[in-house]
Amino acid sequence: MTATELQPGTNLDQFKIIKAIGHGAYSDVFMAEDPSGRRVVLKCPHESIMGDVSTFDRFRRELEIARHLDHPGIQRPIEFTENRSRPYMVMEYVEGETLRSLLDREKRLPIDRAVDFGCQLASAMAHAHERGVVHRDLKPENVLVTPEGRLVVTDFGVAFMAGARRLTWRWFSNALGTPDYMSPEQIQGKRGDARTDVYAIGVMLYAMLAGRVPWEGDNALAVMSQHISSPVPPLHEFNKDVPPPIDGIVRKCLRRAPDERYEDAKSLESDLRHWRDLPLSQFIFGDEVVVATSGNSDLRLVLLIFAISAAFLSASILLIVIAYLIGHAQ
Repeated sequence: MTATELQPGTNLDQFKIIKAIGHGAYSDVFMAEDPSGRRVVLKCPHESIMGDVSTFDRFRRELEIARHLDHPGIQRPIEFTENRSRPYMVMEYVEGETLRSLLDREKRLPIDRAVDFGCQLASAMAHAHERGVVHRDLKPENVLVTPEGRLVVTDFGVAFMAGARRLTWRWFSNALGTPDYMSPEQIQGKRGDARTDVYAIGVMLYAMLAGRVPWEGDNALAVMSQHISSPVPPLHEFNKDVPPPIDGIVRKCLRRAPDERYEDAKSLESDLRHWRDLPLSQFIFGDEVVVATSGNSDLRLVLLIFAISAAFLSASILLIVIAYLIGHAQ
């Protein structure tokens, strides 16, 4: 049975198709029911790549990677068919909408909600990173939001796991989709590591707080060029309510050099959960990662006024002391 024949009411083996819920770069996704009436998700490769000898291996590899993960923020795999003419995966069904549809509707999220979402994403990826798995395609389209506000990361189709055999990804550029969330090292054709996922989380945090991604352009090449060479537009320009520590955290995620980002999602999660306890000096007197040296003009003005006032006060006190000493000397 081809994907075009998988219509509501038809069956794929023992699963009854309810509706199509997604169309990716190399697969179609359907909501279905198993014989017990339980809802599941079926992921089927496109007909156009069914003849590719590696399709079956890729699906099996994706499932095996997912089976190494056990976290409430990561979609759970159920089974994989051994039918090489029509391989498909069965995943848990998660009620809700994608983060993309949520952002399209609400544009910008409240600070606390955005930070909570960032914590959830970082927690899920920290779990994956501890098991040697890097997602490499984190973006709002691959994140589900339940009615209760729980985030669930999906689609490990281009993920890799430490020690796993590396497969050639002939449709790699299409599989990664939009360049908005790609790290500079991915754009340069490198494999990436945990810090690649950190970068993508940083872009999503920026989008949740600013109502837009950091870099926009008329085409993919223009956006990718900005990821590699353009400074991060200050969050404060789009949302003046963003606290300096949150701004600093996002900027650290978006550093072009991987070595200058958080080393993994666990470190990012820790800072997001405790941002109110972080010393403000960490975001004022550091390098370009910080808020004050990256375009936050209001904060720099406050610091300049404070420094001038302190200098004037010190000079005034000194003059008073000198006048007092001269008067008593006479």
